[in-house]
Amino acid sequence: MGEIRNAERTRNNIFAAARKEFFEKGYTGARLEAIAAGAGVKKQLLYHYFKGKEDLFEAMLEQIPDKEPEWASMNPTDPVHIAEHRFKVNTQLRMDFLRFTTWEALEKQPEQPNRKKKREAALQSYVDDMKAKKEAGLVPKDLDPVMLTLALISLSNYPLILGDVTRMVTGTESTDPQFQEDWANFLTQLSARIFRE
Repeated sequence: MGEIRNAERTRNNIFAAARKEFFEKGYTGARLEAIAAGAGVKKQLLYHYFKGKEDLFEAMLEQIPDKEPEWASMNPTDPVHIAEHRFKVNTQLRMDFLRFTTWEALEKQPEQPNRKKKREAALQSYVDDMKAKKEAGLVPKDLDPVMLTLALISLSNYPLILGDVTRMVTGTESTDPQFQEDWANFLTQLSARIFRE
């Protein structure tokens, strides 16, 4: 039993080190040597668990949703709170993932059709939720639920992904708790104008 626990602990250490390395440096910039060092293992041991960099990358991404609390994937019933909710999920749980999505947009990644399908399904669930809210009369008739979903995703991601722009416009860092509170409140105010008026 101790051997199984040790193997599980080792895998978890590797995943933690891989997440840090991939999310800080992107897929291309990530190095297996750095992941091994971060996990406190020899590089050869990585090949005991994974076929190579791409296999480790995919496995690391696969286990991320299991680590998040249930509330992170829930959609608020009231559309006024969607953008604020997603922004809070990003600031509390996904800052490193957002940084990675920037790398992902800028560099060539392995194909990973399964991951692409899962990510697309997650994003489409936001669209489906907005369409259902529109059918229930919670979304103005003249607004396209697809475009509205994209706008809310952008508003909850952009200030965090492009922290330099946030700092230049507001004079504060996107990681500053006061900025995050102010932006969450602004998102709710803006959403109330969209959905209530």
